[in-house]
Amino acid sequence: MNDAAPSPVPTLRFTKMHGAGNDFVMVDLRDGAAPPSPDLCRRLADRHSGAGCDQILTIERPRSADAVASYRIWNGDGSPSQQCGNGARCVAAWLVRDGATGGEAFLLDSPAGTHAVEPLGGHRYRIAMGVPDFAPQAVPLSGFVAAQDEYGVDIDGQAVRFGAVSMGNPHAVMEVPDVASAAVATLGPALQKSGALPQSGNIGFAEVVARDRIRLRVFERGVGETLACGSGACAAAAVLMRRGRIDRDVVVSLPGGDLRIAWPDDTAQITMAGPAAFVYEGEWLP
Repeated sequence: MNDAAPSPVPTLRFTKMHGAGNDFVMVDLRDGAAPPSPDLCRRLADRHSGAGCDQILTIERPRSADAVASYRIWNGDGSPSQQCGNGARCVAAWLVRDGATGGEAFLLDSPAGTHAVEPLGGHRYRIAMGVPDFAPQAVPLSGFVAAQDEYGVDIDGQAVRFGAVSMGNPHAVMEVPDVASAAVATLGPALQKSGALPQSGNIGFAEVVARDRIRLRVFERGVGETLACGSGACAAAAVLMRRGRIDRDVVVSLPGGDLRIAWPDDTAQITMAGPAAFVYEGEWLP
């Protein structure tokens, strides 16, 4: 008979962070440990009984030769995501604080590719987010072959028109006259479930304030409406820039704060600059 006590289950150490109100639980897995299960992600993200967050970010060993680290993204419902701009800034800030980067510009791997990171000072970072891809197959969109400025679908008898773009993850963007009164909570999930976006998507509602500023709210895939969405800010800016509605360097005002998005031309990478903030260090007890 073996009377040995069972091995204790280790605690999960994490860092709570946010970028313009888009909040994250950061977990260091550079030792090769397995990522949290979907169930653990859901429990961590719960705002009543967990740490509370929009997404869980796992910081892992680099996948490319020149990157300092990689990260993966897990939505609050436990599903994986391909891109998270606000999360990328938080990963960058975490790595700088850890001493992994030398404090200068560096490269970071995400599920969508490798990104150049530039520390700007004052807890702000600029991330190169890749070249927006408007091909329907890249988003992906269902039922459309050629790229269009706007796509139309019928949702419960209502004609809904939107732009669409891939930022490494799928985005639909609707221009609205007043973002404060936009039907984000109803039209966002309805478009996600309409069949036009077979992998669902992040649904942005954008109001043009001036040539150099827009307001934006985003209903995120696997999360719901968030205070900010970095890839959503890039997507909204790219759609409106291609239409000539705004300049190529703009401020995107989200409920949680402002991001600066620049896209010099259609062939260049789009960049996003904004804050990253530490909230607290924690341990999740088994």
